[in-house]
Amino acid sequence: MSDDEVTVFVPGHVTGFFSSHPDDDPSKAGSRGAGLTLTDGVTVRLTPAGHTRTTLNGAEITVDPVERVCEALSVSARIEATTDLPLGAGFGVSGALALGTALAANQAFDRQLSENEVISVAHGAEVRSGTGLGDVVAQARGGVPIRLEPGGPAYGRLDGVPASSRIEYVTFGELSTESVLSGDTDRLSDAGLESLSMLLEEPTLSTLLFASRRFAREADLLTDRVREAIEDVSAVGGEASMAMLGRTVFALGSGLSDAGYDPAICHTHAAGASIIDEPTMATAPSRPPRANNVGDL
Repeated sequence: MSDDEVTVFVPGHVTGFFSSHPDDDPSKAGSRGAGLTLTDGVTVRLTPAGHTRTTLNGAEITVDPVERVCEALSVSARIEATTDLPLGAGFGVSGALALGTALAANQAFDRQLSENEVISVAHGAEVRSGTGLGDVVAQARGGVPIRLEPGGPAYGRLDGVPASSRIEYVTFGELSTESVLSGDTDRLSDAGLESLSMLLEEPTLSTLLFASRRFAREADLLTDRVREAIEDVSAVGGEASMAMLGRTVFALGSGLSDAGYDPAICHTHAAGASIIDEPTMATAPSRPPRANNVGDL
């Protein structure tokens, strides 16, 4: 690791249901809803460089939210991201890349932004890119976040389900978040608000999964393969639903394994995104201790 390199881990995020709340101001735009953050996530390693270059699992890619974050912070860097999560399958990878880049750049370039300011930069970049509405704020919080009000930290409001669980998931293909969010979202949002009300009455993991299944059905998002897997888990007494937005089924505990699938296995993530390696700082000269308490109050 070079002296000016910063590494950040951002948990994956599976949305169970949501309602879309666009606004001309990206800090006010966002979603209401709920989901799970995962111990499977994205590791972002950033090093200052002459021009910005992003790789994911070794392959060079262009990620609009990352480009927007770098532009907002006036930085250029080499960004190397790795993840075991499938892409375009409802795990918030673009949000994780934006948030990881913002946190790492703030540290590496000494931008001296607060956590909420950094989250706002990443949230705004994701919203402007059309790649997500609520992943960034959820990934910054961790746990099982409930998005009560839309928007970044200045406007949004979060709560959470006080629980944790083993999580299993299987993916059957990609689903474009941008294509869904750019269409008519009225039916989807109505279903999302009803599911949110249901969860707030009984904030448990079981209710979240039930509300998520209801949302997927009412919003007409279920594919045959996803529906079949959810029904298979239910048949063995498990709880499963569809990840929004992706052709992915996630289940509590060992639901997918019990139903005969070979899922990826992780856990809900107890905390939000965090810096795990940062630049070596020069040791500040020590000051002699004060002889009294003058200036402490």
